[in-house]
Order: sequence, then C-alpha cells, then structure tokens
Amino acid sequence: MVKVITSGFFSTIQDLGRINNQEYGVPYSGVMDRYSAKLANALLGNDMNDALLEITMTGPTLQFNLDTYISITGADISPMLNNNSIKQNHVTKVSIGDIVSFGKLKSGFRAYLAISGGFKTEKTMHSRSMYNGITNEFKINNGDALPIENPSMVIAEINATIKVNTKHFTSKIIEVYKGPEFELLTEKQQEQLLSTEFSISKDNSRMAYQLAEILENDLKPIITSLVLPGAVQLTPSGNLIVLMRDCQTTGGYPRVLQLREASIDVLSQKFTGDKIHFEWTE
Repeated sequence: MVKVITSGFFSTIQDLGRINNQEYGVPYSGVMDRYSAKLANALLGNDMNDALLEITMTGPTLQFNLDTYISITGADISPMLNNNSIKQNHVTKVSIGDIVSFGKLKSGFRAYLAISGGFKTEKTMHSRSMYNGITNEFKINNGDALPIENPSMVIAEINATIKVNTKHFTSKIIEVYKGPEFELLTEKQQEQLLSTEFSISKDNSRMAYQLAEILENDLKPIITSLVLPGAVQLTPSGNLIVLMRDCQTTGGYPRVLQLREASIDVLSQKFTGDKIHFEWTE
C-alpha cells in the first residue's frame, strides 16, 4: 500500500484508457502523455498498460509500506526520496517507511510515477483510469491508500538512465492532419491555421485545451458527429479547442484539424502561456 499524505494539485491513477466503449458515450481517458507513461513502465519491466500515477504541475507526498521499485518520467517536478533529490527516467528502490515527494516545477507539466507491478486500484470497463462518473474517485485525495502488490520479480538497480527525447518537452511544433471540415474553411483561414503561433489559454484540462488567439469564422455548426482526442474544433466565436484524453465522444463544432497521436503527448506537457504552431505531418 502507498499512503497519500498530500495529493498535490491534480494527481490521478491512469493506464492507457478505455476502448470499445465510446458508443455508450464513455471517454477514452487514460494517460495524457503516452510517451512518458510508457517510458516509466518500460523502466520497471511492467506491462505498458499497468496503472501509474499522473501528476499535474505540483506533486504529492507518498509514504510506502513495502520494499519496491519506482520510476518517474515526464515533467521535472524535482522528485525527492526522503528529502534527497532522485533521478528521473531511472529505476529507484524504495523501502518500508520511505517518503517520496516533489518540489519546484522545472519543465513540462505532467509527470508519471510508475511502481513495480502497477497500482491495483478499482478497474471499471477494463481500465483503472480515473474519470468523474465512471470511477468512484476522479483524483487521489489526502489520506488515500493506493493498493499495490509485492514485486513479482527482482529488478536490478540500474545506474544508467534512458535517453529521453528532449524535443518532446521543448518543441512548439504540433503535427496535424486535415480534419473532416478543413476544406470548408476559406484559403485565408487555412493559411492562418498553419501560420499563426497560438498560445495555450488558462482554459486547459484533461478534457480540452483552448487556444487564446481567435480565428475569423463564419462556419455554421455541423450535425453532431464523432470526435476523437486530438480533434481541433472551431467554435462560432472563432476559438480553437483541442480535445484531449477525457473529451466527449461527439461534438457539433467543425473539426478543422486532427492531431497525430504523438502530438497529443507533446501538447499535454504544455500549459498556460506556452506557444505552439501547427504543421502538416508527413
């Protein structure tokens, strides 16, 4: 068991999400940054779908009640073991009574803490991903006890770290495909989409990222249609909204662009004020 002493700003248990339930209006959910989450599980030899802790902006304080191994990837939120700094992208041994905590956010926005064997919280619709209305809790809370199990295998302590693609955290480029309604835009609007440097507005969450800049728009709403994470919708007021992992399954705004999977990961590490621009994917 891992005791949550403090939960941080917004920390949730996530795996790769729910599939084959969208016809019932159930969002995919799952980790926002699959690249970083998969790295965390790979370091420990876990299954790629093992549940881990997604940490947003400020980290929790956790106390461990058994000997195990952890790895931390994604955003650098100054992780510590018993108040001593520990490496990211590295296997770290923790012992009974040890406390893992976090400090200042240095880069990125979301970090991932994986544990040997994964967290064993409730599973709903074949996933442990927390989502309000689907699981009993939509985030971890102070005093929670997160179930884990004894490591099923011995993991050698590793001194080397995995080489991480730093562009994943620093690049402004968001690669996209044309959305179903892209051709309804004028040539000027199409050019603006690809030439404008957009800013992440304060309205960003696991459901969607809204961009601050306005695009002139006289398109009419569409008949409610399917949407996927990564869809870029254009509202009547000219706002661009990028749907993220917890997005709804249908929508009525024109879908002008569609992010490639890796670009959703990149965008999830951005936050208010960060700049991005769209580029066609090859």
